[in-house]
Amino acid sequence: MSRDEAISEAGKRGLDLVLIAQNAKPPVAKITDFKKFLYEQEKKQKEAKKGAKKSVVKDIKLSLFIGPADLERLVNKTKEFLDEGNQVRLNLTLKGREIVKKQMAFDLLKKFIQDLGEVNISKEPRLEGRVVRAVVSRKK
Repeated sequence: MSRDEAISEAGKRGLDLVLIAQNAKPPVAKITDFKKFLYEQEKKQKEAKKGAKKSVVKDIKLSLFIGPADLERLVNKTKEFLDEGNQVRLNLTLKGREIVKKQMAFDLLKKFIQDLGEVNISKEPRLEGRVVRAVVSRKK
């Protein structure tokens, strides 16, 4: 039916004419209560959000002089976080005079990332104040 006929029909019924698909040939409209239509759209959006998994950023704290057993334990814990679908932020804090050993910190972080295996480096290791940070996530 034409646009004018649809508007008059909606007026007779006490409802609204809602445009559903304007890019279609011809455009698709529906006679319905507009507030009810908006409520149903919100409900659909909330349901879609419930199904989406939120990505969480987990923190792993390292120190420059960490033992091999502790390093292995943290690598395993990081792998668990990555398997759950989380991103992991690696923080290596330089304490006191360790700040002059920046290259050792970068080397340790690179070794740590290599030990993780196949990962995507979201943020390359870089120095932020006294902390060397990197962010990794699971490769898709």
